[in-house]
Amino acid sequence: MLPVARPARRLARYGLLILAAVVSGCASFSPDSGFSKVESTAKERLGKEVRWARSEADQDIIDQRVRELLAKPLSAEDAVQLALLNNRGLQAMFQQLGITEAEFVQAGRLPNPGFSFGRLTRGEEVEIERGLHFNLARLLALPLIRQVEGRRFEQTQAMVAMNVLVLAADTRKAYVNALAAEETVRYMRQIQQAAAATAELARRMEEVGNFNKLARAREQVFQADAALNLARAELAQRSTRERLTRLLGLWGAQAQFVLPERLPDLPKETRDLPDVERTAIGQRLDVLAARLATEQTAKNLGLTRTTRFVNVLELGLLRNSFNEPPPRERGWEISLELPLFDWGDARVAKAEAIYMESVHRAAETAINARSEVREAYTGYRLAWDIARHHRDEIVPLRKLIAEENLLRYNGMLIGVFELLADARAQIQSVNNYIESLRDFWTAQADLDMALIGKPSLAAPAGPAITAEPGGAAH
Repeated sequence: MLPVARPARRLARYGLLILAAVVSGCASFSPDSGFSKVESTAKERLGKEVRWARSEADQDIIDQRVRELLAKPLSAEDAVQLALLNNRGLQAMFQQLGITEAEFVQAGRLPNPGFSFGRLTRGEEVEIERGLHFNLARLLALPLIRQVEGRRFEQTQAMVAMNVLVLAADTRKAYVNALAAEETVRYMRQIQQAAAATAELARRMEEVGNFNKLARAREQVFQADAALNLARAELAQRSTRERLTRLLGLWGAQAQFVLPERLPDLPKETRDLPDVERTAIGQRLDVLAARLATEQTAKNLGLTRTTRFVNVLELGLLRNSFNEPPPRERGWEISLELPLFDWGDARVAKAEAIYMESVHRAAETAINARSEVREAYTGYRLAWDIARHHRDEIVPLRKLIAEENLLRYNGMLIGVFELLADARAQIQSVNNYIESLRDFWTAQADLDMALIGKPSLAAPAGPAITAEPGGAAH
């Protein structure tokens, strides 16, 4: 075989050097696929642990931790921790990190070179054509494409971290609702029992002629209403518990987890957030995501303008041989697409429209964030005022009335029906306080989420705008 001509050899050497430089700068897989950012977010904002079950050993650690948490009545904090470890939907979301990182790594690698071989005959003449082709358009756009994919990987990390925070907030609210529903069932049972006793007493007194039908019917209808309210409370209790079970990722015997008997007490004071809007804008993840999405779109627009004329650019090394003298041909060729009909203006116009859409989405996100955090903070403060009013005013007054009526009943100044009616009213006032306490803890969870952000409000990044290298025509 004759040696390769000097120009072709030099070009091949340069091509190999370029290829080596690019490959040496290619992105590689990180040890944790970017999961450390999710872990730090959960630790800083929630004080909780998250674990990605990427192996059987990881799953064993999670299962052991789940058993420890279920061995005692679940507190609100334990429920949040359990959900962050055991929720399968969250584990599925973690896989997005691996998927996006793989795409990021792939974006940093050159496409495989192409090799062509041809054999042509013309009479007695035989031509053997060999070609090695490199996609130069992809090579030129590679740094910019890597930047785009790197920013998309960062967006995925932020999205996964947001879903961790959303799951924590949803679990906290579901826990509060489930616990309040169980307390409500207990008090509704007491009301139903008191109503049943009153109805039975009214029936007996009617039998001996000391009660008329109208008075007895009133007691019976109250008993019927109490039974209906109990059934509704039991239905709500089952529904709220099952929702909590789903968020915790529990099944089988695990679904028989134990909750405390009562909700946490009302805090002595509420949070004082005089500049709640500024706080939210500075730390809400959806606002930050919208800002990053706009920056990414702007950079993608620059990429489109850079590569609008370079859609197809390919380098090829040729080596042809013949059975007739001269025996061989050596050389190189470059093929590119001529912008005669498509000057790329449509792609640039599309990119500019996507950018302006991202700008308006980001502005909408910021406006909505201010409104949402104001609404959540107002609801939080009012819910605390209502719960405190029930606790400090209504419940003590009902208790005082019940005690005074008991004294009057002992002195035979009132009858048993008046005493039972006050007892029912006292039980109902306690149940109303439970509901107001539930509303407060729910409002606090909503406030926490409003200060963090909502993924549904995050501005979409729009379609990825990358170079569009294609195959060269030969």
